[in-house]
Amino acid sequence: MIIKTYQQYLIKSLLKNIFLISCLFLILSFLLNILEEIKFFKNLDLGISYSFLLTFLNVPSILYEIFPFIFLISTQMFFVNLFEKEELIVLKKHGVDNLVLIKILIITSLVCGILIVSLFYTISAQMKHSYLSFKNKFTDDKKYLAVVNENGLWIKDEVDNSINIINAEIFENDTLKKLIITQMDKDFNIVKTIIGKSANIQKNTWKIKNVEVHEIEKSKVSHDQILFKTNFNKEKLNNIFSNLTSLTFFELLSMSKDYNQLGYSTLEINSHLHKLYSFPIYLMIMSLVGGILMLNIKYNKSKIVNITIGIILSVIIYYLNYFINLLGTNEKLPIIISIWLPHLILFLFCLTFLIRINEN
Repeated sequence: MIIKTYQQYLIKSLLKNIFLISCLFLILSFLLNILEEIKFFKNLDLGISYSFLLTFLNVPSILYEIFPFIFLISTQMFFVNLFEKEELIVLKKHGVDNLVLIKILIITSLVCGILIVSLFYTISAQMKHSYLSFKNKFTDDKKYLAVVNENGLWIKDEVDNSINIINAEIFENDTLKKLIITQMDKDFNIVKTIIGKSANIQKNTWKIKNVEVHEIEKSKVSHDQILFKTNFNKEKLNNIFSNLTSLTFFELLSMSKDYNQLGYSTLEINSHLHKLYSFPIYLMIMSLVGGILMLNIKYNKSKIVNITIGIILSVIIYYLNYFINLLGTNEKLPIIISIWLPHLILFLFCLTFLIRINEN
């Protein structure tokens, strides 16, 4: 397909706006994040270079999250420039109507979205992983550890001068099943082993049922239920495994496969994967919303007014996405519907305006 001169000009103009707005948000994200990192390191005798390093590693993932709103505002600025230079009138005189502009907008945004997901996201995920790994060295939680491998869920915990190594075959909702707890002293000498059929982990004090306690040089003791104090609960474990932005696309697929084999819930992983699948469509729709907004409202020469409208729309769209996605993670809606439904609603909304777009 041969790209005509006016198409090249419009594409370059749109990409320029996306780049400039992205740089603006990058700087804002950097400034806000570095303040947070400086606060994090304030009690540690370390130079400011650590704050800069962590900010550098974290900012790309922040930028990725706000790309939809960057595209909406960039599209608005794209049309503001066309209005100010009266180029829209010139284009219409040469047969380039609003529908053609929207078509260029859609295709460019979709291609950018695909590149962002396939390239930018991969880099930002790797940097986010480095950020979390590096920052974990300076957190108080570093003596606690939770991982998943082919043998199930493993937790290393320290409570009341005891070291607990916990293994559970199944982690489902707020319950661990088929668990073995090896309790050791500070010198790593085994004190006792606790075997339980299941444990309710809603709170930090677990309720373990059908328990056998094996202590060194003592007889086995059975209990219907015991209370076991830990530093972990359902929310904390879910948070540990929910920072999926630090995993690349292929790592997410691999984790989903492992979780399925272990019988663990893949709800969060599938939700994140569908967000990646739909992200180019999301960016395309946000650009479409920005374009339709600018073509359907009377142009106001105040850029602040136009940007304010864009920000208000961005907030509304964000909460629409958030609440419908929440229905998916709470299993009130299927994950696929919870991710794709907001995009469908926005697209249908845009279609109602596209029908008469050339009348503006």
